[in-house]
Amino acid sequence: MKETDAFFNELVTHFALEGTYVSCIRYGAGHINDTFRLTMRTGRGETAYILQRINHRLFRDVGQLMHNIELVTAFCRQSVIAAGGDPMRECLQMIPTTAGESYYFDGTDYFRIYVFIEGATTYQAVRDPRDFYESAVAFGRFAALLADFDASQLYEVLPDFHNTKVRYANFLRAVETDVCERAREVSGEITWVKEHKSLCGKIVDKIERGEIPLRVTHNDTKLNNVMLDNATGRGIAVIDLDTVMPGSLCYDFGDSIRFGCNSAAEDEPDPARVHFRFDLYETYLAGYLSAVGDGITEEEKKYLPMGAILMTYECGMRFLTDYLEGDHYFRTTRARQNLDRAHTQFKLVDEMLAVYDRMLAAAIGQTAPKKV
Repeated sequence: MKETDAFFNELVTHFALEGTYVSCIRYGAGHINDTFRLTMRTGRGETAYILQRINHRLFRDVGQLMHNIELVTAFCRQSVIAAGGDPMRECLQMIPTTAGESYYFDGTDYFRIYVFIEGATTYQAVRDPRDFYESAVAFGRFAALLADFDASQLYEVLPDFHNTKVRYANFLRAVETDVCERAREVSGEITWVKEHKSLCGKIVDKIERGEIPLRVTHNDTKLNNVMLDNATGRGIAVIDLDTVMPGSLCYDFGDSIRFGCNSAAEDEPDPARVHFRFDLYETYLAGYLSAVGDGITEEEKKYLPMGAILMTYECGMRFLTDYLEGDHYFRTTRARQNLDRAHTQFKLVDEMLAVYDRMLAAAIGQTAPKKV
């Protein structure tokens, strides 16, 4: 794609934007889509937007992807308005094309535009526990805003993304085929995964039986997908909705805990440095429950800790599967990095299982979660 003013100047004419083109520059630190800050000028001054080229090699059906985003952002907007909030700051606002579509295809690439959320910033790393708390508030509120949304309207843009039974079957296939002849080297890790097989159906079976409701899930609940207000530090909006799909709130909660409550880096080579931070679990739990309110059932609350264990187990299994298959899925910068990642996740699972009763007691209100 040519990143020239002439290219962008022509491109924006296909969107329902006011004013004249000023500039379009690379923005943010995302690795999936190409993201730019677009500036347009009207008689009232300059207005910023986010323009993105969608990675259609990962998201093969852009129509389905944008269908999900269009429905979810419209519902969020109405929920924010009903609550007396500011929809321009508290949820993503798409700019349609001149033909009324949610994206534009130029014959080669797919593009979309969002209103730029002013006065807020995303961060790549937690600066202090308050950031983690506010990310929990933001994702809890995201769930609350969409509590009444019919998630069956959404497509699975990444099929079986959190179907742990399918992930386990993929793992067994990788062990059996052993294309890189690494299975003998990691026989202990393979045994560990098999010994924890009973975790696989803990949530997917509950959804299938109707015991846990099918919800809108974000599926990438990291701090860098939360806009924090520059003045107050509070989480005001959740962004990056590419992986919005039907699923369970326990998946989103669990992935936040998996990533945020690790005392070390995700690829830490020394397992002795890896520990589950129960204090940060309490911090996140307090923020999440304070914001989700009535948008969560008692049964879902009971399974929040299991969501944390399950997402960590699933992710570790995926890292090990990728190692067995030759490191073709997760980006690596050194040998054995995926194996180190797997070890980290397995250590966290062991430590979470050891304190599972405490995690559950905090989730269902038998003990007060730590507030920030």
